[in-house]
Amino acid sequence: MLLFFITTVHSFYLPGVAPQDFVKGDVLKVKVNKLSSTKTQLPYSYYSLPYCKPEKILDSAENLGEVLRGDRIENSPYVFKMREPQMCSIICRITLDAKLAKEFKEKIDDEYRVNMILDNLPLVVPYKRPDTDSLVYQHGVPVGLKAQYAGSKEEKYFIYNHLTFTVKYHKDEETDAARIVGFEVKPFSAKHEYEGTWKDNTRLTTCDPHAKRTITSSDSPQEVDDKKEIIFTYDVEFKESEVKWASRWDTYLLMADDQIHWFSIVNSLMIVLFLSGMVAMIMLRTLYRDISKYNQLETQEEAQEETGWKLVHGDVFRPPTNSDLLCVYVGTGVQFFGMILVTMIFAALGFLSPSNRGGLMTAMLLLWVFMGLFAGYASARLYKMFKGTDWKKITLRTAFTFPGIVFAIFFVLNALIWGEKSSGAVPFGTMFALVFLWFGISVPLVFVGSYVGFKKPAIEDPVKTNKIPRQIPEQAWYMNPVFSILIGGILPFGAVFIELFFILTSIWLHQFYYIFGFLFLVFIILIVTCAEITIVLCYFQLCSEDYLWWWRSYLTSGSSALYLFLYAAFYFFTKLDITKPVSGVLYFGYMLIASYAFFVLTGTIGFYACFWFTRLIYSSVKID
Repeated sequence: MLLFFITTVHSFYLPGVAPQDFVKGDVLKVKVNKLSSTKTQLPYSYYSLPYCKPEKILDSAENLGEVLRGDRIENSPYVFKMREPQMCSIICRITLDAKLAKEFKEKIDDEYRVNMILDNLPLVVPYKRPDTDSLVYQHGVPVGLKAQYAGSKEEKYFIYNHLTFTVKYHKDEETDAARIVGFEVKPFSAKHEYEGTWKDNTRLTTCDPHAKRTITSSDSPQEVDDKKEIIFTYDVEFKESEVKWASRWDTYLLMADDQIHWFSIVNSLMIVLFLSGMVAMIMLRTLYRDISKYNQLETQEEAQEETGWKLVHGDVFRPPTNSDLLCVYVGTGVQFFGMILVTMIFAALGFLSPSNRGGLMTAMLLLWVFMGLFAGYASARLYKMFKGTDWKKITLRTAFTFPGIVFAIFFVLNALIWGEKSSGAVPFGTMFALVFLWFGISVPLVFVGSYVGFKKPAIEDPVKTNKIPRQIPEQAWYMNPVFSILIGGILPFGAVFIELFFILTSIWLHQFYYIFGFLFLVFIILIVTCAEITIVLCYFQLCSEDYLWWWRSYLTSGSSALYLFLYAAFYFFTKLDITKPVSGVLYFGYMLIASYAFFVLTGTIGFYACFWFTRLIYSSVKID
């Protein structure tokens, strides 16, 4: 399996990453991507606004991940020649009517930015931070701005119709070839003027390379309104740079706050150490003392006085209510765990860098599909242990429960995006591809896994289960299931929540997330925390003679998903300025899917930890 994965990954991700050499005069084609906004979270295709179009609009090849992210990469009328500067190149002239002016105004209101790509590098606008004087890069050019004329109170809309591009290149010492290492722009709003009537070769009076007149400020800006004429122009300058091709992404990925990540990891390690100490105490002090005490019972009176977890040995492995559903969720959790683990390993090794748009999304989808094998195997093994016989039924439920719920939510959200005419809506063809991946590959693999798992001998319980269930004594208030489950979710969530902030920021504020090394550490901390908190609470539960641990162990660590969703709501109201109802529904819909997935993942980790723990302690006790 591993060898198979390695080959597929190589064939999927590495093309398009090789450097391209350009000699002087080579044509450089600028591509345009979607218009994006952090205010609405609804991407639109570039040509949904009446920008200048090339003679024929061509779509660039896209992978599954790009389509799902709403990327629409097309060619553009911007054409540069390598190391040949251009001044005041006119692209086209448009005259607005009321409808077009309204479209521009809406996009300016919602703070949309135009994304462009040159040689696989995204376009950025550099600006200085007022507090530190350090350069910060913002992705994409704003469509326009809202401002007032001096002395007037009325807000007007202005469009950025003149772009000054800077292409940075790194030159090879021996040859004349160079590689592109940076793509920056400064946008200006300029009301262009010309003499006479407009012809194809008309020269502008406001921006003329012959008269050395260039645009360096937005002093006489171009207003957006009905009947206004807009002329789109651009300059290109080429700058030699010391940055080598291999490190051209470093400026995009500049992280100013490494310390926060280290702080969060140290903070999480403290939680882990504290819990590990508790688990070790339980294991050493209680188990060894208890087991040695139980195994050396001298008198009959002592035998009657035995208390604690050993009393429930005849009931502890009694199958729970709704055991089928537990098998389904454990299987799904295994599938999810496998997907996240392999994705993180590949990402940490650098296969899924941000230069490979949509790579992460594609990899996760394909891995999810292939991990169906393990989902089927895990649920069938557990089902057989619970004395189940109808393995096909459990397989079907494993293959359809989780993906079915997620697909239903996704379908509703997609219909909403489609209603907004956004390019983020997944086209019918892609929807079909997703359904094919699910039914054509994932479901059969779940069946294969289940078949193999069910053929294996059932897992034997370390102790015999009594015929008649024992009565559970009255429990203290702090051992109430709801209370202990909610308490159990706090620590796993606490271990990941700082990293979660960065992930949310990268998704919803359109920044790059690439620190997979940190994320991998945090993931391992999450696994350990989930396992340990579940073991500790499970032990307390068994000590108070409550043997219904199956579902509780799953829900104890799984309840961290509730805190994740609450944190997502807090993030929405404090960090995002989303005002459109549709965008709000999208945000909460996607965060609901993420929280559901997190519940399945953490619940399964907790369940397996507790399963191992109970088998360990009950197998080490002699029962007369």
